[in-house]
Amino acid sequence: MKAFKLININGTDSSFQEGTIEELKHIKVNYFVAQTSIEGFQLSAHPAPRYQFVITLKGRLRFKVTNGDTFIIEPGIVLVAKDLEGQGHTWEIMDGNEWHRIYIVPDVDGDDYFKPF
Repeated sequence: MKAFKLININGTDSSFQEGTIEELKHIKVNYFVAQTSIEGFQLSAHPAPRYQFVITLKGRLRFKVTNGDTFIIEPGIVLVAKDLEGQGHTWEIMDGNEWHRIYIVPDVDGDDYFKPF
């Protein structure tokens, strides 16, 4: 599966890698579902609150990291959030006004099975 991984570099700067998540791997996790409407919502730069996978079900978003580089997330692309320090990242909804997603929270030391390109 196509994936992006948010990471910290140089101590606290946020960056990302593009790659894939290996399929058919068992990962011990908890999960919850959230929906964000763009209407009246402004999100400033922030690090990931915890190591988590974010699976977009609806919406198309542009993520931006510390140096200004961006990438696009849409349904079918997995986001592995591991930029836990520093300023973090920002995101904006590109199409429509909603972002439906599932957060999958693995064990802190669990393997994310991410393979960079």
